[in-house]
Amino acid sequence: MTRSRTAAVRPHRLSDPAFAALGAGRPDAETVAELRRAQFSRHLLLLREIRAAAPGASWSLLVAAERDDRDRVRAAIARPLTGVWAARCLTALRAGKLPEEAGVGYLEDLAAPPAGPVPRRLVADHDGLTISVRLEDRHPLRAQLGLTPADPLTDAEAARWQELFTDAWQLLTRVVRPQAEVLAQVLDCIVPVRPDPSARGISATSADAFGAVAMSEPADAAALAVGLLHETQHSLLNAVHYLFDLHREPDALGYSPWRDDPRPVSGILHGAYAYLGVTRFWRARPGDPMAAFEYARWRSAVADATDDLLRRGGLTPAGTRFVASLHAEVRPWLDEPVDPAVARLAAGANTDHHVRWRLRNRHVEPADARALAEAWRRGAPPPRVTSELRRAPRRALEASARLDLTHALLRGEVVDGSAGDLAYLRGDEEAAVRAYRERVIADPRDHAAWAGLALGGAPEVVAAAYQALDDPETDPITFAAWVSS
Repeated sequence: MTRSRTAAVRPHRLSDPAFAALGAGRPDAETVAELRRAQFSRHLLLLREIRAAAPGASWSLLVAAERDDRDRVRAAIARPLTGVWAARCLTALRAGKLPEEAGVGYLEDLAAPPAGPVPRRLVADHDGLTISVRLEDRHPLRAQLGLTPADPLTDAEAARWQELFTDAWQLLTRVVRPQAEVLAQVLDCIVPVRPDPSARGISATSADAFGAVAMSEPADAAALAVGLLHETQHSLLNAVHYLFDLHREPDALGYSPWRDDPRPVSGILHGAYAYLGVTRFWRARPGDPMAAFEYARWRSAVADATDDLLRRGGLTPAGTRFVASLHAEVRPWLDEPVDPAVARLAAGANTDHHVRWRLRNRHVEPADARALAEAWRRGAPPPRVTSELRRAPRRALEASARLDLTHALLRGEVVDGSAGDLAYLRGDEEAAVRAYRERVIADPRDHAAWAGLALGGAPEVVAAAYQALDDPETDPITFAAWVSS
């Protein structure tokens, strides 16, 4: 702010070994510190651009405040929610909005000493490692992380967050201490948000808010630990994206094992990087059937996603280096033994998700589906039919009744579901196929039943053509084999 213009400008750099370790999800303390410094520089650049677009704002107040208390003002500028405000303010100014409409008045909040209630803090210490973050349940900018913020917490609700945070920190420092050390460097604040009734728990980060996590109250300490690891990985990758171009076509759509809607390749990398940290956590908890399932499932998903990103050829040289390091980190995990029954369920969950994703997002032209149905009726060879990927109308998180039953089984709970799902869970493949076949015949639009059959080839083509056939006497498995031929 008051630094001489003639002072030397130090570019932000990462060595190749540091960049590779970052790609593998194992950054050292200096690498994380450099990413934080780069984010602070970004905030300063945003402020400079805001000043150029709105020169009449309260800049003199901010300059005077920094002259009086440099550390306090710079700490306020460095905070994640300041980054969100600055990015959105500049975007609004460049779109032609007046300064007051764009939110330039927040400069006065940055300049003024803190007033009002002291922000809540979550503090935990275990085995010599301490973490302290703000629990932002009143900040005026907390809605800008993309999720609906919860109402200000009661003392009892804040105490519940502290209890979960303490237990989660003990768990993290005990099982994945290197990741806990990174988390302590990155995490700046948690914004409590309203839960989504359709999801087990929701959380989010913003590319403009390094170190901020928006999160609904977690079910338990393990859920909080996993959520914080997941979102910290997103913050790290967002910081990498600020310094390096990783994709030539970041918006090209593809399959993501973590979402039910198509995702841009930049989002697929984000998912793989976040789940690298989550998978490492589950890997460190042997003997727990649920942990083994999560480990077996996500190691395969991360390996497949990164392998696909490398095969696509749409990465820059820096992106190739980063993704190759990520892939090399997870690839050896695929050879580690997992209980065969758990491994079967994990592989089934991944197949289930991929099939349902194709049925939901790949479109088959009705005329092509009718052509297949007509060829079947005539006894002719099947014509070649393809499908087209279409952008989903809205964000879709993973939702599967079969997955919920799998989780319940692994937790030792009483499981009650459809005949096909129960047969699948106990490993009775013949009974599962019979039950799913009956469901498909009764309702050819039943995506869960098609996924249960786990038919080969392009399931969306088979399902669309079978619906066009409209003949319950036709066995869907026989029909699928004919289409695939």
